[in-house]
Amino acid sequence: MQISALDIDRKTIRKYLVPAIVEGLQPAPGESFDEAMWRERIQRSFPELGDPAAQAVTWPLIAVHYDWIEKQLAVPVTVATIAQRLRDDHLVEVSESTVRPYIAATFAEKSVEYKVTVPRGAVEPGSEAQIDYGKLGMWFAPASGRRVAVWVFAMILSCSRKLFVQPVLKMD
Repeated sequence: MQISALDIDRKTIRKYLVPAIVEGLQPAPGESFDEAMWRERIQRSFPELGDPAAQAVTWPLIAVHYDWIEKQLAVPVTVATIAQRLRDDHLVEVSESTVRPYIAATFAEKSVEYKVTVPRGAVEPGSEAQIDYGKLGMWFAPASGRRVAVWVFAMILSCSRKLFVQPVLKMD
């Protein structure tokens, strides 16, 4: 049975609540938050939360290919591509959603470097605009009551970073 306000099963709540009660934890009004104490208690009661590798059964299968993954990240190759090549070329049955946290935890420094964005120089006013479009989703048309695809056209002026957004029903 789900608890509607939290959308969490009662057994899941009990799983995390019982160790807290055993530890003697109870809410105390006005008590200050001690992060070190909480980290220690969480690690003691739920070691899998402290060490992401402990909760990942497939990480040892990925870890065998550590050197190869390191070379791929140096190129750089996306995590999606690495996951696909692990499946196709190395016959490791893993999904991208498993490979992504492995790379984030194991190659933390490299994955942060990969996300660095170098700002570009100034752009002359009126010389450039960036245009994008995409599907917003299916919406109900008030006039007809039918579901219609709503698209968005977006343009950002490169110099001022002013944004123009126009929802449309047709991308023509």
